[in-house]
Amino acid sequence: MGFLAPILLVLILWSFYWKTRALWRAAKNGDKAWFVVLILVQSLGLLDILYLYVFGKKSE
Repeated sequence: MGFLAPILLVLILWSFYWKTRALWRAAKNGDKAWFVVLILVQSLGLLDILYLYVFGKKSE
């Protein structure tokens, strides 16, 4: 189990980074539906990355 701890930590940090970034942009853009979906769906950051680069246009 000891060798899994670093891998698990990396996955948690990876997911946290993308989740935070996507939620921040969804809130900033006023995308309430995306915000709720991103909160409810845990996907190792895949849905978050999809939102950031495909659906979530940068607001200036």
